[in-house]
Amino acid sequence: MFTVCKTITDRTLTKIGRLTNDLLAGVGKVCNLFLQSCSAIINNTIFWKNTIDQMDAVGVKSLPIVLIISTFTGMVFSLQIAKVFATFGLSSQLGQGLTLAFARELAPVLTGVVVAGRVGSSIAAEIGSMKVTEQIDALETLSTSPIDYLVAPRILAGSLMMPILVIFADIVGILGGFLVAVSYAKIPPNNFIDGILTFIKPWDFIGGIIKSFFFGMVIAGIGTYKGLATENGAVGVGKATTQAVVVSIIIIFILNYFMSMFLYQL
Repeated sequence: MFTVCKTITDRTLTKIGRLTNDLLAGVGKVCNLFLQSCSAIINNTIFWKNTIDQMDAVGVKSLPIVLIISTFTGMVFSLQIAKVFATFGLSSQLGQGLTLAFARELAPVLTGVVVAGRVGSSIAAEIGSMKVTEQIDALETLSTSPIDYLVAPRILAGSLMMPILVIFADIVGILGGFLVAVSYAKIPPNNFIDGILTFIKPWDFIGGIIKSFFFGMVIAGIGTYKGLATENGAVGVGKATTQAVVVSIIIIFILNYFMSMFLYQL
C-alpha cells in the first residue's frame, strides 16, 4: 500500500514539475518574442506594410463586433440596476456606476476577450499553417526574419489598436446605458450626466486604456508564440488556435486584477 501511494505521489510531483517547467519556458519564450519585436521596431527592421495590414485586421475589422457587444452590455447594465437606483433615490449615481464599470473594467476586458477570440485565433492559425507547411523556413532561407515579418507587426498592431477599440467601447457602452436609463427607468438625463461629470475622473478612462495596451500585447504575443510552436500538421494548427484563445483570455483576467490594484490603488 505504501509503495502504491509513493508511486502515485512521485508521478503527481513529476507531472506538476513538468507542467511548471513548461509554463516557465513558455513565459520566457513569449518575453523573448516581445524583446525581439521591440528591437525590430527600434532598429526599423519591421515590415511596416504588414503592420498596416495587421492594424486593419485587429482594429477596423474587430470594430463592428466590439460596438455591438459594448452597446448591449451597457444597455443590459442599465436595465438591471436603473430601477433599483431610482427606487432608492440614487438615480444620480447610475451614470457614475455605469461609467466606472465601463471605463475601468468592462470595456477593456470585454474588448480583450473579443479580440482574443477573433484575432488571437487568426494569428495562431495563420502562423501555425505557415509553420507546418515550412513557409517560415523559406523566409529564413531568403534572409527574412520571421520576427520582423510576422511577429513584430502583429504585436505592434495589437498594442496600438486595442486602446482605440476600448475608446469606442466606452463611448457606445455608456451611450447605450444612458438611453435605457432615460427611456426605460425614466431617470432624468441631467441626473445621469451630472453623476458622470461630478464623480468620474480622466484617470478612470486612462487606466482602462493602459490596460488595453498590455492586453493587445498579450493577445498578439500568445498568438504568435503558439503559431510558431505548432507541430503535427492540421491537428497541431487546431490545437495551437484553441490554446492561443484560452491562454490569452486567462492571462487577460489575471493581468486585469493586478493592474486594477496598481492603477487605481485598490
